[in-house]
Amino acid sequence: MSNEQGSHQQQSGRRWYRRPKPKVLPKKPNNYAFIDSQNLNLGVQKIGWKMDWHKFRIWLADNYGVTKAFMFIGYMPDNESLYEQMYEHGFLVVLKPTLEIKNVQSADLTGEDKQLEEKHLVKGNIDADLVLHAMKELPNYDKAVIVSGDGDFFGLVEYLIEQKKLLKLLAPNRRFSTLLKGFDEYIEGIDQHRSELAYHERRRPHSS
Repeated sequence: MSNEQGSHQQQSGRRWYRRPKPKVLPKKPNNYAFIDSQNLNLGVQKIGWKMDWHKFRIWLADNYGVTKAFMFIGYMPDNESLYEQMYEHGFLVVLKPTLEIKNVQSADLTGEDKQLEEKHLVKGNIDADLVLHAMKELPNYDKAVIVSGDGDFFGLVEYLIEQKKLLKLLAPNRRFSTLLKGFDEYIEGIDQHRSELAYHERRRPHSS
């Protein structure tokens, strides 16, 4: 065998090792939720259940990739502990100052006598704050999840769809505003997930 042939065989027997290409991990979604707390809370209570806020926060993250969840609430001094709990569950609580409105109504009419009863109503309209935050945070999130069935958010929802920034519109129950009917492909009823999200009080064991 000539030297030339041996050299050729040696070269052909070499093994070349290439470094494996690094795996490109899929980008995790960075979606924000904007929650109308009163609409959500009253909406589920009207159909007979209470929300477990801890479960709800985890559910938003697992199902919709929500990294930040803004909870808009009308501020009441007596509810400080509730706001702290919301924060502990992972919500970013945005408090709106409330106004006390006196609504005078006539009641119990007997002859010429008229007894007037003052009913004190507390109003904390968070709609403007929710819209403002959704717009301010627009560059920071991939998609928005709007949690409300209130028709006042029609303009916001429409704009987010135009900008391809709306992921879901979560309505507490099927009785959401007719103004939102045109967004059916984005709407999902939270009531469909009652078994996953309902709050159940823990029964205390009976003492012997």
